[in-house]
Amino acid sequence: MTQALANGQGAALDVRQPIYVVGHKNPDTDAVASAIGYAWLLRERDGLETVAARAGSMNAQTRFALDCFGAPTPVLLEDASPRFEAIANRIDPLTPDTPLSAAWQLSAKTHRAAPIVEADGTPVGLVTGQSVFGYLSQRLDMTYAVFGKLIAIPCGEACDTDVPKFALTDRISDHRERVMRTQRDDFWVVDGNGKYAGICTRADMLHPPRMKLVLVDHNEPGQAVNGLAEAELVEVLDHHRLGTINTTMPISFHVDVVGSCSTLVAERIRIARLTPPKEVAGMLLSGLLSDTLAFKSPTTTARDRGAADWLARHAFGIDDTERKMGEFADTLLQAGADVSGRSAQDMVQADLKLFESGSVKFGVAQVEVTSFNAILPRMDEIRAALKALQEQRGLDFVALMITDIVENNSLLAGVGEARFFERLPFSRKADGVWNMPGVVSRKKQLLPMLLGMLQG
Repeated sequence: MTQALANGQGAALDVRQPIYVVGHKNPDTDAVASAIGYAWLLRERDGLETVAARAGSMNAQTRFALDCFGAPTPVLLEDASPRFEAIANRIDPLTPDTPLSAAWQLSAKTHRAAPIVEADGTPVGLVTGQSVFGYLSQRLDMTYAVFGKLIAIPCGEACDTDVPKFALTDRISDHRERVMRTQRDDFWVVDGNGKYAGICTRADMLHPPRMKLVLVDHNEPGQAVNGLAEAELVEVLDHHRLGTINTTMPISFHVDVVGSCSTLVAERIRIARLTPPKEVAGMLLSGLLSDTLAFKSPTTTARDRGAADWLARHAFGIDDTERKMGEFADTLLQAGADVSGRSAQDMVQADLKLFESGSVKFGVAQVEVTSFNAILPRMDEIRAALKALQEQRGLDFVALMITDIVENNSLLAGVGEARFFERLPFSRKADGVWNMPGVVSRKKQLLPMLLGMLQG
């Protein structure tokens, strides 16, 4: 996150605030890849200071792709709420034995309280007008005192030592109400070891700088990084159904009917006549192949195939590109389909997406396997994990779509009231489990069906 500039003048914040390009929670390969690719494009084409980010832990398939192409891991961004690091003013502190005159001069120069800090970084107190008046009124006979004597006393004797401290990583919104109930105007900001990092004021907390975000591969608030309402949304680039994101200002918002968000990023790079480096092209190709199940998903379009061919040439070279892409696609999908070492809790949460239809809140997760035989013996364990997830998130129902990437079929395991599943046009395989032959896309096949039933 953006931090205050560490200079003795104080008050100056970084004017080149970065823009975080981030996908949805529980990120899949397309969410991570499109964040990497779009952040690169915005830097190269528009000269923006962008940071590729992820809103959660990465799955095995995504880690495989990053390792394969040597791409850097996007930074973890789980909450976009302003933190105290965004408003910490780093003023060069004074030691407790420094004359009060130095604090007087520092405060006049910075228009801030003067921080008094031990040599090891431990905060002692803040010299403010109130603290000085309080000291003088209690301890000196001001009628006969010489002014020079007054301002020669050590700062440590005339500072306010009861100043509240806030950590750099604390969310401002978590403490704002408490601060508004006090009569104080100045506060400490400390690092993880409780050492001096800066100071902030009540006014700083009322109007902190907002983190700038570009959302890729999603446009629904429930799937977005926490703290979205406290951030400044700059742009959305997506290929899913429309959700409801409210903004205070007009933004660039693009949703298109393709198989992956990585396709949209690749098309923009081509239009800009830029040549992506191997790691960017490789990650975008990975996101595209993952989301389209190597072109087997019904979401696949001719645009996806065209983008994949172009990306593959930049990722693998021009010789025997189609064969190399095919072999890589098989390996990539296999990397995400091994569930032998995964817990049921991980499978139902790793690729979970939350939705709303009227008053009904539900979640649908998806996991890929190479054979149903690897997961059928664990169905009781999976349904127990789904039940725990439903209760934890307060959902009306939750389901796990188990997709066989070899046979292009799926099973659906669900928990919740029977009325949410009784109209499914599929045969029941077991209690709470349905066969879904030919269904592989959550976005294009299963979700429209569920929403249609809820709205019908």
